[in-house]
Amino acid sequence: MSIQTYIQTNKERFLEELFSLIRIPSVSAKQEHKPDMEACAQRWVEILLSSGDDRAELMPTCGNPVVYGEKLCAPDAPTVLVYAHYDVMPAEPFGLWYSDPFEPDVRDGRIWARGVDDDKGQGMIQVKGFETALQLDLLRCNVKFIFEGEEEIGSPSLEAFCREHKELLKADVILVSDTSMVGKETPSLTTGLRGLAYWEVEVTGPNRDLHSGHFGGAVANPIQVLCQLMADLVDDNGRITIPGFYDDVEEVSAAEREMIARIPFDEEKYKEAIGVRALAGEKGYFTLERNSCRPSFDMCGIWSGYQGEGSKTVLPSKAYAKVSCRLVSHQDHAKISEMFAAYLTQVAPESVTVKVKPSHGGQGYVCPIDLPAYRAAEAAMGIAFGKKPLAVRRGGSIPIISTFEEVLGIKTVLMGFGLEQDAIHSPNESFELDIFYKGIESVAEFYRIYS
Repeated sequence: MSIQTYIQTNKERFLEELFSLIRIPSVSAKQEHKPDMEACAQRWVEILLSSGDDRAELMPTCGNPVVYGEKLCAPDAPTVLVYAHYDVMPAEPFGLWYSDPFEPDVRDGRIWARGVDDDKGQGMIQVKGFETALQLDLLRCNVKFIFEGEEEIGSPSLEAFCREHKELLKADVILVSDTSMVGKETPSLTTGLRGLAYWEVEVTGPNRDLHSGHFGGAVANPIQVLCQLMADLVDDNGRITIPGFYDDVEEVSAAEREMIARIPFDEEKYKEAIGVRALAGEKGYFTLERNSCRPSFDMCGIWSGYQGEGSKTVLPSKAYAKVSCRLVSHQDHAKISEMFAAYLTQVAPESVTVKVKPSHGGQGYVCPIDLPAYRAAEAAMGIAFGKKPLAVRRGGSIPIISTFEEVLGIKTVLMGFGLEQDAIHSPNESFELDIFYKGIESVAEFYRIYS
């Protein structure tokens, strides 16, 4: 039986197993979903065992449990460690969904549900690709699985777990499907991820909310100060103004810039898809460079003052913002985090007090394209999609990938199958059925070639 025939024969079962995971609202950001986290992890254990693992179990961490599974073929065979995450982003605002986010709906050739791409669908691609290779006797390597339940909140427990279980997790390469492709007709492998630093900023002015008529014009308004501070962090050329911020930034080589320039990209369609009239960013670089191999600064949330119905003439005591930087190769997130906090408190006017609370962060990552596992993934996707995938850097962050390299000493191949239109983290997240099955075929072919 061929790989495609096996997938075609079992495709409805594959979908039902995926749906059983999606129906569990495993939202790691909310304590109320703690029972759902454990239920989803346990469901993954059942699926791994039924897919061919000899061992699968829940392993405790300081937070949500890790799912560990393995199929060991031979002690001297190469070992692949597969990583995925079973937690999902909150689905709010629910009113913007066209269907229940936790009841998968198949329409227009796509599955619509929270987590269907990020990362339950892509995790299922890995597991069912493994099952297909195993059932067709194509598997000649050992395969281990590690699925965590805290990726969407920064993986706070996974580094300690990896350090404690280094021997258990020994492998030759890590395989991850938690990234995207350039397009359905332009398959690609991710060769680089940006790092991340994240903070919450608090600006305090007076010791209480004040009457804006009695005090306006005499007392600094924390909202206005916060907005000015944030605006000044990026200059007119789109460069971040923190002194020393670019000291460790690796300049992309001319050869790689040329490779990026060959990626099919229609700027007009890009603008139309996201509803903007013009793009912005660092001068001297074009869009696909700005959002993949250059650092960036973004305000992710801002709040203060009166926001209820009607008007209230108040000069607020406090204003808050959540902000982040995407970092590139060689920028250390801890160093940048300290640099940001020191700079912001330094430039703040005496009329306010600024507090900066660091949140989660992570290093960037670059994958060498001469790894045997990368070459196998490249060949496998070429078979499934009918054309050789491009090698591209992506703008997102998966902080645990750099932790794997630091703690376990293992490189990761990022073999993701998402598309931009899948709208991960947004209402109406979806995943194309055709891509789901081609992804499974790609992973099965990977094991055939890599073995």
